[in-house]
Amino acid sequence: MTQDTTFHHGDPQREAKPIIQMKNIEKHFGNIIALAGVSFDVRPGECHCLLGDNGAGKSTFIKTMSGVHQPTKGEITIDGKPMNFTSPRDAMEAGIATVFQDLAMIPLMSVTRNFFMGREPVKGRRPFRRMDVEKMNETAVEEMRKMGINLRGPDQAVGTLSGGERQTVAIARAVYFGARVLILDEPTSALGVRQTSNVLATIDRVRKQGVGVVFISHNVRHALAVGDRFTVLNRGQTLGTATRGDITPEELQDLMAGGQELAQLEGSLEGTV
Repeated sequence: MTQDTTFHHGDPQREAKPIIQMKNIEKHFGNIIALAGVSFDVRPGECHCLLGDNGAGKSTFIKTMSGVHQPTKGEITIDGKPMNFTSPRDAMEAGIATVFQDLAMIPLMSVTRNFFMGREPVKGRRPFRRMDVEKMNETAVEEMRKMGINLRGPDQAVGTLSGGERQTVAIARAVYFGARVLILDEPTSALGVRQTSNVLATIDRVRKQGVGVVFISHNVRHALAVGDRFTVLNRGQTLGTATRGDITPEELQDLMAGGQELAQLEGSLEGTV
């Protein structure tokens, strides 16, 4: 894979209308309030990072955005029109695609079979008949090439790819099948430095195609590499949203880590945090 570490950071689409808006979203599980009035939006061609430590509410939020959960309160709009996602399929039909950490791939199957497995046409993508295997192979190889990966062949097993390359297969698959907003759930959490760079380069390629990217992470450095905007969650609430260039890495890390709590801990440990 050709490594690209020069990422695009133009105007974060401040004048563009959001593709999806989440307005004052609340999610209750019985007496537990998992989300308490969170607002978030994604614009075409931007990477909006959702940051927070474990237990911050990131997973609940993206599951609400992708139709797995329905909000208890609040509103979801697509292109300004109210939407009610009752299932992940509803979200996919609206162009909201999620790449979860488990990737939903079968390692012993070929890249082509994983690429098309269980997929239905979205926004003009026609399903292939059984006799169209050659076309399916060509499509899988070409779509991976666009993302910077040259396969040995379409029959190459997904299990022989690196973790970063498997992430790229999942991203390429989502984009090919019509994703307008791509939600990436901790895509770099289990990767080494080189594989992380490759995934971040893939995110940059996708953004340049006009897709809005939601990058879920607890790693500030990875978020800063590709992010245009940054929203921090803590215990189900939004601590703030900042635009690239308006916040320093130290300020973002401090906000994510709890600010005063971290400063007190660092003092008690003589600056070793």
